Amino acid sequence: MWSRAVADQQLSVRLRQAGPIPLDVDFTCDPRDVLALFGPSGSGKTTILRTIAGLYRPAEASVRSGGASWVDTERGTFVPPHRRSVGFVFQEYALFPHLTAAGNVMTALGHRPRDERQARAMALLAMVHLSERAVRRPHELSGGERQRVALARALARDPAVLLLDEPFAAVDRAVRRRLQDEIDELRRTLQMPLVLVTHDFEDVVRLATHVLVIERGKAVASGPVTALMSRPDLPWLGDAFGLGAVFDATVTRTLVDRGLVELSFDGGTLLAADRAPVLGAHVRVRVPAREIILATRQPEALSLHNILPGTVSAIHADAGSDHAIVQVAVGRLLLLAQVTRDAIVRLQLVVGMPVYALIKSVSIDVLAVRSNAG
Repeated sequence: MWSRAVADQQLSVRLRQAGPIPLDVDFTCDPRDVLALFGPSGSGKTTILRTIAGLYRPAEASVRSGGASWVDTERGTFVPPHRRSVGFVFQEYALFPHLTAAGNVMTALGHRPRDERQARAMALLAMVHLSERAVRRPHELSGGERQRVALARALARDPAVLLLDEPFAAVDRAVRRRLQDEIDELRRTLQMPLVLVTHDFEDVVRLATHVLVIERGKAVASGPVTALMSRPDLPWLGDAFGLGAVFDATVTRTLVDRGLVELSFDGGTLLAADRAPVLGAHVRVRVPAREIILATRQPEALSLHNILPGTVSAIHADAGSDHAIVQVAVGRLLLLAQVTRDAIVRLQLVVGMPVYALIKSVSIDVLAVRSNAG
């Protein structure tokens, strides 16, 4: 358990300035949420993190953590970085090369009695699965292990807010996914706001609960990641990651003999290819828009497993494009189907029309398996 009571520590940020780095953002992040700041390089994402940490001072700023005001330019308030309850994981790790993993973590434990620091450092390394690497120095660790040491050191401050600046940029895809799962496991127990800066939308889809899209310092879209990914009017999603619905589900049945698992979501169930999630596991699921076929009548004698009744809730077609995006409500879930403009005409699709969404089980991506706790 953490010594700091952070259950009510919402992070609130409002920043404005014309230059030299343009900023125009206003957002909040609740405990146990992961807010991803997503956008191209140079869009101001890292500057926002540095402002929260007290390392940058924009022209107009208000940053609050729970009841504490860290900066308020209108009132002349500014709390220096060392007095802010912030854990910051830098992209380049920023570890001390001459210290062991445990020694690096202990550098952030100055607020604790000296006789507690060694045990606390070991507990934090155990939390990030590095107990056996405690006496190794940074050059003896892999990139993923160094990143986990940096995470343990950030947590050593007992922070009210955790900031991650491109934490997976220096590791390969397999290590990235393991780190994503470990951070997700941690955030479900730490009960603190977590702000993640990334330019890789896979980080957003696999880890974030909410997303703030930033272009040239300005927020251009925001909301829960599940809602944002189901909007048909955001063409940049197709360029970033590919259009498709993202939602959370629970494994309610495992059909080992058929190579399938049943996933229950708010509004129905899906059968997906078995990727070894255990019964009762919470998973994040993605259904690509290109993999959904729409029908106006329920088909029969098909090889696919999923035929979901729904209602057309929106249709978005860019001028000059040969395809359209149809949003289909299935219970409270919003699916996206990418179809040709010809299909819109032939099926006479209009908002409010009942349809069937056809989805192959092998087309359903189970992106992250989450623990049952929390």
